[in-house]
Amino acid sequence: MSEREISEHYVEGCAQILAEVSATGRRLTREELTSRRELGEQAADAGHGLRALVSAHLSAARAAWPTAPGTADSALAALHQVIDAFSEGYERAQRQAVRQEEAARREFIDDLLYGRADLGRLAERAERFGLRLSHAHAVAVAQGPTAYDEGDKVPQQVERALISRFGDRSVLLTTKDGRILCIAPGHQDDVLAYFAKQAHAATEGGRVAIGRAQPGPGGVVHSYEEALNALELAERLELEDPVLRAADLLVYPVLTRDRQAMADLVVSTLGPLTTARGGAEPLLGTLVAYFDSGCVAAEAARRLSLSVRAFTYRLERIHKLTGADPADPAHRYMLQTAVIGARLLDWPAKRL
Repeated sequence: MSEREISEHYVEGCAQILAEVSATGRRLTREELTSRRELGEQAADAGHGLRALVSAHLSAARAAWPTAPGTADSALAALHQVIDAFSEGYERAQRQAVRQEEAARREFIDDLLYGRADLGRLAERAERFGLRLSHAHAVAVAQGPTAYDEGDKVPQQVERALISRFGDRSVLLTTKDGRILCIAPGHQDDVLAYFAKQAHAATEGGRVAIGRAQPGPGGVVHSYEEALNALELAERLELEDPVLRAADLLVYPVLTRDRQAMADLVVSTLGPLTTARGGAEPLLGTLVAYFDSGCVAAEAARRLSLSVRAFTYRLERIHKLTGADPADPAHRYMLQTAVIGARLLDWPAKRL
């Protein structure tokens, strides 16, 4: 359709309306306003720019401008009504298109992260949003003190920072279950690292987990699940690192793969601590501090606000109750593994 044909189609009837209104001084009828709105919707759906369409209306008005005295005010009022109704229809169609696009994007993201759609069809839909699922992708997940939606200030701030730094790099930024997600090609680790930095700052100290790069259409959901598991591990183990990489935490899923075996180790190794005065928690916390400080008693004592002598007494008490000496390399691995298992299984708060 040529520019002339566009102009003629969407201003159809405009000259006649102006002529009648200027001659009679009446306002536009409901049917006339409805026809203008419908033309505005059609123009928006067809992808034409509003500026050119308004210009076409003004040109049509000039061509049909009344020459009789005293009719200019009526013609201007009618032209105002015509353009206002046309713009209203145009904007309504645009809002509807935006809502449909948002719904399609949200449906795609849900299917992508749950892995419940046909992978071939999912890969086709992904290209619309800048992802090529035939390549490997990695997912970073940021969790802050509050839940976030895509329209919130924090996700938008992070997105602006990414666009400013990297431009268009086939990166998808979104939110899911109150968390901020960044999906990027697997080889673009610099993007995910920068996202982690910006998200940590924007969420005022939130934590970010980065899944490993995984290949194929199902790779995104696997990387996403790894990042979620890393966040859960960090919470259970009270890890202090603001940025966690699933690749660095692979030992923990391995340790808990046989849950019953791990529970048996915890109970058999640390169970005697429950007989201590005050229960197992203080002595378990002593072991956590000891191992987290690299088995340096002075540093562990400082973390627990204890004197070195009091801390050493606790280690001796653990040795006496369990038969395992934390300072002995031969016993240390078993104790540390049991402590990790206790934290992962929430023992002794939960009975194993």
